[in-house]
Amino acid sequence: MQSASHITWQSSTLNRQERSRRNGHNSCTLWFTGLSGSGKSTLAFALEQELYALGKAVYVLDGDNIRHGLNRDLGFTPEDRKENIRRIGEVSKLLVDAGLIVLSAFISPHEEDREMVRQLFAPEDFIEIYVKCSLEECERRDPKGLYKKARSGEIPNFTGISAGYDIPRSPSIVMDTEELSVEDSVQLLIDYLDQKGILNLKS
Repeated sequence: MQSASHITWQSSTLNRQERSRRNGHNSCTLWFTGLSGSGKSTLAFALEQELYALGKAVYVLDGDNIRHGLNRDLGFTPEDRKENIRRIGEVSKLLVDAGLIVLSAFISPHEEDREMVRQLFAPEDFIEIYVKCSLEECERRDPKGLYKKARSGEIPNFTGISAGYDIPRSPSIVMDTEELSVEDSVQLLIDYLDQKGILNLKS
């Protein structure tokens, strides 16, 4: 869809640097990608809790939650999945501009779609986190009963069963949730963000 030529971007009198100074930290998007059941949402919400406790402005954008509202008009065709990721990438970009640390937890199975989102950000503002977990373990966990339904044919185009997943080629971080506890994973992410100069934690 082509944008109307009369629409122009309206800039705020506040800039991102001013918002970051007010918040006491820099903003960025952490993009959690992985199979259903790998632990994306679990990690994102646990990290949100820890960052909030540290006084940081943070918000989780979760795949299921977004489809309840903003993207409830989209299905799971390849075209709709691409649009789902495009929209949330744009929302993440706006929240980063607002000075937040954004935790986006989406299967986002295709490399080209994740790259599309990456291109919306400056390189230092987009942190791709591959939540690594074998299909066998994800299916064993099956917290929402989705794999069982996919195996029986109730859910078509299900990632890992009837639709593919592109393992990230060069993620910023790999979190192996078969090896690491949630607590250890969160601490590793906190350390990473601090080392990158995002959190400005006092030692």
